Amino acid sequence: MTEAKNGDTVQVHYTGKLNDGTVFASSYDNEPLKFTVGEKKLIPAFEDTVVGMNPGESRTINIPSAEAYGPRSEDLVVLVDRAQFPENIEPQLGMELEIHQGDGMAVPVMVTEISEWNVTLDANHPLAGKDLTFDIELVEIA
Repeated sequence: MTEAKNGDTVQVHYTGKLNDGTVFASSYDNEPLKFTVGEKKLIPAFEDTVVGMNPGESRTINIPSAEAYGPRSEDLVVLVDRAQFPENIEPQLGMELEIHQGDGMAVPVMVTEISEWNVTLDANHPLAGKDLTFDIELVEIA
């Protein structure tokens, strides 16, 4: 059989879980994830796991937070005066927004706390600081 190698375009099904077993993502209800191995568009350890796999083969990998989305940084959590929000936006817990920096670059943030006067915005990736486990099944090598 042909084994997946760097440069191959592959399709995989996967389930991503946290240490407590909570599933945070899965492709099994959708199309398989298609990517080119070695392009570094995914978590490197995820891509590396596919190398050497044959279609139909499954593997499980545990990825420490430092090798996934990195540690949480409190520097990426900011308190914003509610008066700074546009009138047409009513902040809700869990709401995802984009804030624009001085250079025009958009930064995704999540509303994590709301008070009468302030809103807390968190620019950390939702999986930052978390160890991840992926069950990966190689479906096809294109």
